[in-house]
Amino acid sequence: MTRIGSSTNGSTSRDRTNYFEVVPIDGLEKALWAEADKLGFFINTVTESVVAKEKQVVKNEKRQGVDNRPYGHNEYVIDRALYPEGHPYSWQVIGSLADLDAATLEDTKEFHARWYGPGNATLVVAGALDVEQTKAWIEKYFGEIPARETPTTPDPPEVHLTESPRLYHEDNFGNLPLLTLSWPTVPRYHPDAYALNVLSSLLTDGKSTPLYKVLVEEEELTPQVSTYHRADELAGQFNFQSLAFAGTDLDDLLAAVEAGFARFEEEGVPDSELRRVKAGTETGFYRGLSSAIGKAFQLADYAIFAGDPGYAGEDLRRILEVSADDVVRVYETYLKDRHYVATSFVPRGQAELALEGSEQAEVVIEPIVQGAEAEFTVVRGEERTPGGSFDRSVEPPFGPSPTFRAPEVWRETLANGLTVLGVEDRETPMVQFELDFRGGMLVEAPGQTGVANLLAQTMMEGTAQRTPEELEEAIDLLGAALSVSAGSTGFSISGSVMARNYDETMALVEEILLEPRFDSDRFELARQRVVNLIQRLDANPSAVASQAFSRLLYGDHILAQNSYGTIEGVNALTLDDLRAYHASALVPGTAAFLVAGAVSPDEATAPLATLAERWEERPAPAIPDPPEWSDDRAGLYFIDVPGAAQSVLNVGYLALTRTDDDYHPATVMNFRLGGGGFASDLTQVLREGKGYTYGVGSGFSGGHYPGPFSISSSVRSNVTLESLEIIRDMLETYGPTFDDEDLAFTQGYLLRANARAFETLGAKLGVVSAVNEYGFAPDYVLQQEQTVRDMTVERVRELAAQYLSGDMIWLIVGDAATQMGRLEALGLGAPVLLDRSGRPTG
Repeated sequence: MTRIGSSTNGSTSRDRTNYFEVVPIDGLEKALWAEADKLGFFINTVTESVVAKEKQVVKNEKRQGVDNRPYGHNEYVIDRALYPEGHPYSWQVIGSLADLDAATLEDTKEFHARWYGPGNATLVVAGALDVEQTKAWIEKYFGEIPARETPTTPDPPEVHLTESPRLYHEDNFGNLPLLTLSWPTVPRYHPDAYALNVLSSLLTDGKSTPLYKVLVEEEELTPQVSTYHRADELAGQFNFQSLAFAGTDLDDLLAAVEAGFARFEEEGVPDSELRRVKAGTETGFYRGLSSAIGKAFQLADYAIFAGDPGYAGEDLRRILEVSADDVVRVYETYLKDRHYVATSFVPRGQAELALEGSEQAEVVIEPIVQGAEAEFTVVRGEERTPGGSFDRSVEPPFGPSPTFRAPEVWRETLANGLTVLGVEDRETPMVQFELDFRGGMLVEAPGQTGVANLLAQTMMEGTAQRTPEELEEAIDLLGAALSVSAGSTGFSISGSVMARNYDETMALVEEILLEPRFDSDRFELARQRVVNLIQRLDANPSAVASQAFSRLLYGDHILAQNSYGTIEGVNALTLDDLRAYHASALVPGTAAFLVAGAVSPDEATAPLATLAERWEERPAPAIPDPPEWSDDRAGLYFIDVPGAAQSVLNVGYLALTRTDDDYHPATVMNFRLGGGGFASDLTQVLREGKGYTYGVGSGFSGGHYPGPFSISSSVRSNVTLESLEIIRDMLETYGPTFDDEDLAFTQGYLLRANARAFETLGAKLGVVSAVNEYGFAPDYVLQQEQTVRDMTVERVRELAAQYLSGDMIWLIVGDAATQMGRLEALGLGAPVLLDRSGRPTG
């Protein structure tokens, strides 16, 4: 296993497979060696048992991303109806369970031989490079891979609908009705794709857009609407989607969509709206190029699909030259009076909510059968690399170690006591910022859980000076992104903007903070959005597991609550409750302004002067005492989701604060167990060895208050007990069996893992946040490297004995009928059945 200190990943879309690594510069040669081996020779190691294992892994990926989540089958239903038989987009990239079962070793090798040749691959290396040396390495490692014939494919069938099919599905996990409409359009980089992208923003992206106005504000059928244009290599599709309020007849929603389109036709494209959309698009364009991986992806995309890796300037020019006439033309060409596919995904037992005339979609639901999958032992082929001008089996050494420099964090204090911290960085003309408040849910009044989140939802709904539409237009014309959010322990106003518009954006931030509108109609809209969100999360097994795990961890402490609140609680909140929280919690004494980007300290603080004058200091709210862990909360718990294709597992207990002396050493200790991604023991056993899961991880996550040590995964339902037994046994044996090889692996990775610690504005802002929140030095990331260097096998074993051996919570969210009764064999007693909020049912 190569210890490059890299972030390695792979993904497959309709048109390409991506393999990417983010590595420190001293590991570049190793990365090129490894990627060349994957491209040219890894297929030699693939055996029947490897294929059997990967089939189970991909099945688990499908269960996790499709079968076991709300509305997961929607894309499958749409694509089968939108694309003609034989078109590559008419089936899903991940395939069906039947496809996966039928795949053979011969199929795998045949596919690799056809598609994974050098002539069909694009390699991009981006970062701080020695260009000539990099070219020499590429020639050495990739140049001897045997050439293959570049694959050709026949032109796909034309995508042309002769009718507008309507399909419905009763969703086992969705508890709200979802309407999706999809029109066929044009491929990526087609001249019309740019205007279609702009059209999607003009229809739904903002409070002034026609579909938002009609569906959300006037008809009050849904809290949100979206349209988006998906353009791929061979074809495109324009999609409308909206998750309606509970009990909404989707025929009413469709009628409102048609009314919204009619309004768009009547009003046309106002110049201010077009400028608003373009300003945001330009900012997003630069934001996407802020990291080395962002640059690499974009270069590859341009090279493959636009035929020119230097297409960025032309791409941006085409975006900014879209006219109102272009938008109207593509609307009339691709949407108006054109056939489309309509899907109605409705809660189980509520088929009457589907569009009239809908036919039931063909969706395959996997039955839960104990022992349905055979066990296997993975045995790889021994022949890996052929001979050549050098021995490919010899891993190249690391180059000279790079020197990482921590950003210089400056600090100022404004007249009202507000702390301002920042980092100046002018690589891109962007600025990213946060106004952070300590508190969030922690300082809510008793019986008002969710008030902080509801306030955050309303603060972007206009100000005393501006209507919601006027505020949104002012933000968007600056090309700014602004949001207000609240969580369990904090409240934040955050955003990003081009540096040239920073001053004007800060004036808007001041207005949002000090002059909230508190409009009763907008308050009700925000309340409906939150209630809709709570209902959606209650249907998602992963979200259910997360909230119930918090309740078990924190017991009677306020952190056991959901920061969104409950439906009953949110419905009881008033505007006066929001005003009271705003007055008591959003005060300078609990706040800090953090900024990173193309502004100097003086440029960053000057626009905040009037904020300091107007925003008077008030007493800070009292913060509750930290929660304490009690072994009484440990035990085995189960939440029933009938028919769940996977069981969601959360194992852990309340552990350490971020500032505890043991926090970083414990994180280092955990790396080999479950913090190292594919290299971790948990992944190697549960995924690579057994094929039980798509992913598993473990870690510590403390803040000012103690946070949990936790192990989490979603596993195939019929191996729930077996997966838990493996986790139990690995927790028991991890410390005693940790050895010198494990330590070398851990140190080899972690000492090179800081390649991206200071790369992007977001990363730099994270450093600023840690300096503010925890009093860390600006170079704390580099200081922590010494902890890694000083780690010993004995110390890891001590930490494992201290932090991995106590009583824990073992929470399972899955199908009780088939899995709950088996769990007594785990030796933790009979499982306690909980409801979806995490409370005992008995």
